[in-house]
Amino acid sequence: MDLFDFPSENREGTTGRPLADRMRPRTLDEFVGQDHIVGKGRLLRRAIQADKLTPMIFFGPPGTGKTTLAHIIAGTTSAWFEQLNAVTSGVGDLRKMIAGAKERLKYDNQKTVLFIDEIHRFNKSQQDALLPSVEEGTIILIGATTESPMFEINPALLSRSRLFRFFFLPPLSDQDIRRILTNALKDKERGYGDYAISIDEKALDHLVRVANGDSRTALHALELAVLTTDPDKEGVIHIDQAVAEESIQERVLQYDKAGDNHYDTVSAFIKSMRGSDPDATLYWLAKMITAGEDPKFIARRIYIHAAEDVGLADPNALLVAEAAVTAVTFIGLPA
Repeated sequence: MDLFDFPSENREGTTGRPLADRMRPRTLDEFVGQDHIVGKGRLLRRAIQADKLTPMIFFGPPGTGKTTLAHIIAGTTSAWFEQLNAVTSGVGDLRKMIAGAKERLKYDNQKTVLFIDEIHRFNKSQQDALLPSVEEGTIILIGATTESPMFEINPALLSRSRLFRFFFLPPLSDQDIRRILTNALKDKERGYGDYAISIDEKALDHLVRVANGDSRTALHALELAVLTTDPDKEGVIHIDQAVAEESIQERVLQYDKAGDNHYDTVSAFIKSMRGSDPDATLYWLAKMITAGEDPKFIARRIYIHAAEDVGLADPNALLVAEAAVTAVTFIGLPA
């Protein structure tokens, strides 16, 4: 820390860190969602409260609370907390962290929690460098990853860690998002409690609805609405529905073309067709099209379904599917 670091810590309400980062939960009681992991009486919650942590891997989509929970652990336990991002760190950084952990354990009898974000970015040799320290208990590893640990984490390291899966679905409820936004508006330390802000009920409803269960998106939209709206003559920032609509326009769509979400969506699409559920089929189809999935890929799945699942029950189904494949191949989807 130098002379220029101090002012930056005291400007959170103006030009400091983003609102979503400032409003990050600091305790387990403030943490919303993932009740299967940190709900009352759950294993991880008991371990955190008892300060009895073991190596663990947090796996889940972005925005589900992995990093937030790691920071809560940092503020709750008596262990020394270190953090690395695998994108910008290497073996040299790991050795430095491990050396410090050995010193603290030897002289102060203090454990060290090492949180590695995006741990799947470490290659095999980098992950192997962690093994001796994890096995000896020199560090308590917490790794966060958006990729399947079964493929991206070394089996030896994974076998020494407990896997916790974070789910995006079900997302936070509308009531949860509304409570988070309301807290941000009232919080004088980290939010806009010291600001004169008036927000219409319809505007708040729009932010809640379009956020689609993603608290980070909702807070970003609220921050944009506040910072880009000029106060009126009385000094009040008035956020109406028009401002809210400009601040957040589309629902956030969780989708990846090569990961679990891709295959889960395709699987749901096929099962909906197999179960003769037209509404569900159209829903998953619309999700794939909106996410930019290759139309030929979708057409192939429909073609295969017509041949294998429908079969002789309706021979015309294959002809219709073939016509759809031909149309998509030569023309593509409508603009």
